[in-house]
Amino acid sequence: MIGAGISGISVASALSGTARVAVLERENLPGYHATGRSAAILISSLGPPEIQALTQASLAFFKQDHGFGPKTPLLRARGLIMIAREDQREALAERAEEMLAHKRAVTLEAEEIRLRMPLLRPGYAVGGLYEAEARDIDLPGLMTLHREKLRHDGSELICNAEVFALQRHSGLWQLETAAGRFAAPVVVNAAGAWAEQLGALAGAAPLGLESLRRTGLFLEPPEGVTPEELPMVADVEGRFYLKPEAGRLMASPADSVLSLPGDVKPDPLDVALCLDRLRAAFDLPADLPARRLLSTWAGLRSFVADGVPVCGFDDRAKGFFWLAGQGGCGIQCSPALAALAGALIAGGPVPEGLDPEWFSPRRPGALG
Repeated sequence: MIGAGISGISVASALSGTARVAVLERENLPGYHATGRSAAILISSLGPPEIQALTQASLAFFKQDHGFGPKTPLLRARGLIMIAREDQREALAERAEEMLAHKRAVTLEAEEIRLRMPLLRPGYAVGGLYEAEARDIDLPGLMTLHREKLRHDGSELICNAEVFALQRHSGLWQLETAAGRFAAPVVVNAAGAWAEQLGALAGAAPLGLESLRRTGLFLEPPEGVTPEELPMVADVEGRFYLKPEAGRLMASPADSVLSLPGDVKPDPLDVALCLDRLRAAFDLPADLPARRLLSTWAGLRSFVADGVPVCGFDDRAKGFFWLAGQGGCGIQCSPALAALAGALIAGGPVPEGLDPEWFSPRRPGALG
């Protein structure tokens, strides 16, 4: 397993009970890049139908007791309000048609939105959609669960193990890494933004994977406001979001800037854009950002052309398995993707409601 973000470590956890698994991570700790820079919320209406199917297939995992990890639930109630200005009524109607048809949301009038989100400026939103089932994911707890299971099953997580070369000889992949040499019949490419580069090392068919930068901010909440009592609020056209997180407010301008793989940093212009959009929509303190802006960061989300994750064996490189292109849904879809990958790698039943062809690297449209 190459990559110890949530995708790689969850598949390793799923396989470790029946196979010897080594998880190789280039950084000094798991979940350093996209996983650790996520809003970590489960939104059933997110993405195209294939991603929504993955989300539904993941719910049972999040709700059950696994015997590892935290003793508290992995999901916590949050709620999501998508808001629209007067000039966004058409976008709201289009979004409502899909969400209401699947009974994943209810409509809210302006007064109802203000009651649920008192920070919203009077007159900003003319209407919205409320997804009550949107839930926070305990990401540290989820990562701990998988790490404890790996240890219990005798599998290894090896950090500071960047892969420099891999070649297949006599039915085994031979890997040269910063942590030494490894050999295995199957290599799972869960390298996130670096997945395309890793595939090239293996001689695999390219996916056309692109990495897009997303900016995040942490803000100190206004006096008298208890963030945990608030829902997440997002612009209906995806121009920003504001979400309570560990006693603070997390925000993003929802940017998607094409970037090279790396430890990306926020662009000051994106931070300023986010603050401008927040000031327009919310009644925030006048000392923002001088005192209220606690920190900023950026992360990479990776996509193929059709926006659906890739999960399957490569055609050209025997024993090379793609687990890439999770975009912004990697955490909430990780249980179902892990179960699907485990079934395809080791044999066994495919999760109900999922078709492996939807996620195959050979599917029409994946490469544009």
